[in-house]
Amino acid sequence: MAVDLETIRQMAERVAASEGLVLVDLELKGSRVNQVLRVFIDKREGVTHADCQLVSEQLSAMLDVEDLIPGHYVLEVSSPGLDRELRRPNEYTHFAGRRARLALRDPVGAQRVFEGRLAGFEAGRVKLDLGEQGISEFELSNITKAKLIVEY
Repeated sequence: MAVDLETIRQMAERVAASEGLVLVDLELKGSRVNQVLRVFIDKREGVTHADCQLVSEQLSAMLDVEDLIPGHYVLEVSSPGLDRELRRPNEYTHFAGRRARLALRDPVGAQRVFEGRLAGFEAGRVKLDLGEQGISEFELSNITKAKLIVEY
């Protein structure tokens, strides 16, 4: 029996939304006998341990009732972290103003890695404020990795 990750994602999104949270990502790793379902949640003011526990309890109960993951599995619910990867277009807008590092598939000029402040997302392009160099735009399809930079 194949695991229906889309149904699990929809369940996790509903649980997160009901608690004022956003589902960032979800992944199922491991072998059939040793599976780990990782759920990453977020909210603007930051995720607390209580948020993770609440989502874990609710989602676990739903998964057990629906029996969507055959056999034994471990459910982990956490924040994506301060230096999180950006995976969805809306995250570039959500984190506007935060410092980020973008790695490109095809270089712009002779450069493949850029650091600056996120300045939004529009028409398939990520806007990055490079300071004195101004705002540059990068095709989302050319970005191989994007990650927030922790500022102290």
